[in-house]
Amino acid sequence: MSVFASLVEQLADLLQPFFHASAAAAAIVLFTALVRLLVHPLSRAAARGQRARAALQPRIAELRKKHGGNQEALQKAVLELHVEEKVSPLSGCLPGLLQLPAFFLLYHLFSNSTIGGHDNALLGHSLLGAPLGGRGVEALGDGFGSAGPVYLVLFVLVAAVATATFLRTRRAAAEAGTGAGATAGGGAGEQLPGLGAVTRVTPYLSYFTLVTVAVVPLAAALYVVTSTTWSAVERAVLYR
Repeated sequence: MSVFASLVEQLADLLQPFFHASAAAAAIVLFTALVRLLVHPLSRAAARGQRARAALQPRIAELRKKHGGNQEALQKAVLELHVEEKVSPLSGCLPGLLQLPAFFLLYHLFSNSTIGGHDNALLGHSLLGAPLGGRGVEALGDGFGSAGPVYLVLFVLVAAVATATFLRTRRAAAEAGTGAGATAGGGAGEQLPGLGAVTRVTPYLSYFTLVTVAVVPLAAALYVVTSTTWSAVERAVLYR
C-alpha cells in the first residue's frame, strides 16, 4: 500500500503543473490508462476468441439438429467442439479479472486514514472540490454540496457508457442467437451448461457500474469510469 501510495503521489507531482489541485485525480486516470494498456493484448485475444466462437455457430446448429431434444448429449458435443477447436467460452473474462487488483488497491488506499503507520496524505486531494476519499451516496445525500456536480457528471457519463454497452451486447447476443435475443428453442442454455442464464443477464451488468460509482471512494469511482469508457471504445474498435 505504501509503495502504491508513493506511485500515485509521484504521478500527481508530475501532473500538478497541468491540473493543479486535481493532479491526484488526473494521476488516477493516467494510472487506469496504463493498466488498460497492459491488458490490451488480452482484450485483443478475447476479441479473436469471440470471433472464433461466432464461427462455430453453424456447426453448433448442426449439433442441435443432430441431438434434437437430448440436452445432455448436445452440451457434451458442444463442449467437445470447443476443446477440439481450442476455443474457450470464457476467454473474454480474463481482461476484467486482471484489472480487479488495481481497483481494490485504489479502493483500500482511499478508504484508510493511515498507511504504513502514517496519516494518508492522499485523502487531502480532491477533484474540483470533491474529496477523492468521499463517496457519491454521501455527497448526494448532503444536498448536492460542492461535490454533488462532480458525481452528477460521473453518473451521466457512466449511464451513457452503460447504455451503449447494453445495446451493443444485446445486439451481439441477438445476432448470435443467444442470450437476450435468443428464442426458447435456440438459446445459449443449449450450447454450454449454465451459460444460458449468464448470457441473458450479461447485457444488464453494465448498469451495475452506477451502483459502484455511488458507493466506492471517488478515487476508485474514477478508475471505474475511466476503465468502462476505455472498454466501450476498445470494444467498438475490436468488435466492429
